[in-house]
Amino acid sequence: MKHLLKLLDWTSEDINEVLNLADQLKYEQKHHIAKKYLEGKTLGMIFEKASTRTRVSFEVGMFQLGGSALFLSSNNTQIGRGEPVQDTARVLSRYLDGIMIRTFEQSEVEALAQYGSIPIINGLTDFCHPCQVLADLMTIREIKGRLDGLKMSFIGDGNNMMNSLIVGALKSGMSISVACPENYEPDERVTEFAKEFGDKFQMFRTPKEAVVDSDVVITDVWASMGQEEEAQIRVKAFDGYQINDELMSLAKEDAIVLHCLPAHRGEEITAEVFENHADEIFEEAENRLHAQKAVMVYLMKD
Repeated sequence: MKHLLKLLDWTSEDINEVLNLADQLKYEQKHHIAKKYLEGKTLGMIFEKASTRTRVSFEVGMFQLGGSALFLSSNNTQIGRGEPVQDTARVLSRYLDGIMIRTFEQSEVEALAQYGSIPIINGLTDFCHPCQVLADLMTIREIKGRLDGLKMSFIGDGNNMMNSLIVGALKSGMSISVACPENYEPDERVTEFAKEFGDKFQMFRTPKEAVVDSDVVITDVWASMGQEEEAQIRVKAFDGYQINDELMSLAKEDAIVLHCLPAHRGEEITAEVFENHADEIFEEAENRLHAQKAVMVYLMKD
């Protein structure tokens, strides 16, 4: 049984197959071709971290695929009252056909897969954000026509987005350069993986070094959910890491800019750069729907 726990688990072939399926599903949706790939299936959506886009895209996606989605909040279920995750996994596996979980600890996602008997989809953890990165790769390929040979750069925190982008880019044939301050580096598990790809992965302290000749420039908020108390410290640490016109002048002339949203204009990205690349950013947001539909079909279809 396949899961989407982290992109480190997936092969390049898995990623490519899902991206191709996402393109097909997007085409069918745009042309009103209704195919109920998951008719009669039910997805349980566990949210220990709130998210508008994740809930709406998964719920709408399951509806479009002919299935149904059930919202499970930790505030009003046994999940939030200390029930062991292994018990939750075994009970929900008898009711549902798949589980999407958005939570803090990667270990919780891994435990659901270990003890459950249905596909598990990681909607986000502090370690990685695979669904978002699949949408990013879909968007890049849609605009640029390919992934192999392109250069991506990520400017900012070595967070779940940076972790997953490094893995997704390298497994898709891209090179990636990241820039982050000291003590904000990506996870060691990711940098160890990246060593296999030689100079296709580079890490810098200055954004200008990372962005040179990039085809794609990506950033994210400096303080993610759960880091509100240290937001001011983070803003100071990331001084000089803003995506602005000066920085973009070092990328390729036709470089695109992506942001997983929500964006803090004036912090990690200027309003001018954001609006200049708004079409790309909101296409990326839409592609969460299509990429996640592809993941669900790939994992849950009989």
